[in-house]
Amino acid sequence: MLLFKRAALCVALTLSAMASPVLAGAYDDSINAARMGDTSTLSSLLRQGLEADTVDAGGNSLLMLAAREGQLEAVDLLLRSGARTSLRNPAGDSALMMAVLKGHAPIVERLLAAGAPLNHDGWTPLMYAAFEGQTDIARMLIERGAQIDQKAPNQATALMFAARNGHIDVVRLLLDRGADATLVNDQNRTARSWALENGNTDIAELIARRVPEAREPAPAAGAEGERRTLRVLIE
Repeated sequence: MLLFKRAALCVALTLSAMASPVLAGAYDDSINAARMGDTSTLSSLLRQGLEADTVDAGGNSLLMLAAREGQLEAVDLLLRSGARTSLRNPAGDSALMMAVLKGHAPIVERLLAAGAPLNHDGWTPLMYAAFEGQTDIARMLIERGAQIDQKAPNQATALMFAARNGHIDVVRLLLDRGADATLVNDQNRTARSWALENGNTDIAELIARRVPEAREPAPAAGAEGERRTLRVLIE
């Protein structure tokens, strides 16, 4: 139901932008301008009445597109024009999450300063940083209040994602900040067992040294070999 509501909102915003007499022929220009960082065109369209929260056909707002493509000046322009950092596309991704995923640290910092949400349902920015091995960004998110042990829909934590994908620096950072290595996901795996399954023995050894009590549960019945991977919308 939540996904349906988000999709409906995206469609409504898009139709609103396209219905404006002034902008009827400029919708594609606004999408391209956000992606390419063409602030001159984007600024002109905004002055003519373009909604700062206009979305593309996939439900990605102009701010999301600019953040994903690393267009800092376009991000600044859209924020000044009232673009909302809280919007998420039908896949659940926000502008902040896209910037984190792509490793655009200056944009992450700018969005955080603008009040972009850190902790919410579904996947979170910290999970994306852990999954991709973005250590500096993960540190930035934690310092701004990201919940370290928040669980994804598959009950995995940021520590589990980092351990699974072999990002030892992120694992070390999360452990330093108090991540719970004893938690299990919906396949009954801990961060350490997931690291071992993927050949990341250095991470498994690190966790064992730092958290001796981290248990090693057996895989859940019928779950052997299954994988739940992070789903992101990238066009």
